[in-house]
Amino acid sequence: MPRVKTGVVRRRRHKKILKLAKGFYSGRRKHYRKAKEQLERSMYYSFRDRKQKKRDFRKLWIIRVNAGARLNGMNYSTFMNGLHKAGIELDRKILAEMAMNDAAAFSAVVAASKAALAK
Repeated sequence: MPRVKTGVVRRRRHKKILKLAKGFYSGRRKHYRKAKEQLERSMYYSFRDRKQKKRDFRKLWIIRVNAGARLNGMNYSTFMNGLHKAGIELDRKILAEMAMNDAAAFSAVVAASKAALAK
């Protein structure tokens, strides 16, 4: 039985890994073994952080809505409770945008929230 040489297959596999490692620092882009190790780590980070990014943005929106609500004399939880009771279905992203860029409209939403709580 003749032995199987992996010249073309191995080169193709190595080139694929090294192409993906473009932009890494020093030997992590030049040496196959280091590139492969770093690439596994990088792929793990990118998968994990795609999920983390959603959490980070939600945290940021909540902080901005809370700041806007406090400027209008409410805290975040009572403001959101009032919105729920008033039947206003604005998500946190839109509320944060309003709190940052359109204070008058946000104040009107806060007033509606207060009115719903007063009932």
